[in-house]
Amino acid sequence: MGAVVISDDESLRVSSEEALVRELAARGVEGVAAYRIVPKEVLRKAETARPFFERAALEGVIVLRPVSVNQEQTYTPATWANPYYSSLWGYYGYGWGSASGGYVTNTTVLTVETLIFSIAKDRLIWAGVSETEDPKNVQRVVADLVKSAAKELKKQGLTVK
Repeated sequence: MGAVVISDDESLRVSSEEALVRELAARGVEGVAAYRIVPKEVLRKAETARPFFERAALEGVIVLRPVSVNQEQTYTPATWANPYYSSLWGYYGYGWGSASGGYVTNTTVLTVETLIFSIAKDRLIWAGVSETEDPKNVQRVVADLVKSAAKELKKQGLTVK
């Protein structure tokens, strides 16, 4: 199984492809990182990359592609558990003295598509899109994505034990 991570960031691509291969191996799938079999100069074009994948005699390719990284803001309003809220006159002085209320949190959302292709059949076998909030570790994100994809690989008979 070929492991491809589509990214212009070379170090991210290489480390993620290696992480993908490790996660596949942990689930009984023999894999090879694309950077090991396809020169980076020809990797971006199908017609120049295809012969390298075919020569490697791979059954299929799993592709991870970050689709977007977005910042989302969430406003959480103040809660009304304060004793001042129990009556109008208890609240009245408190309300005028305090203009602050809720708070805003920022969340980074990473969207990644995961695709599994059969090389022999030249067709898509499985596809999924996932969102990860505040990703701290690329290895963990890859592991989670591979877990789902590995189930489908097994179902399609592409695992090697």
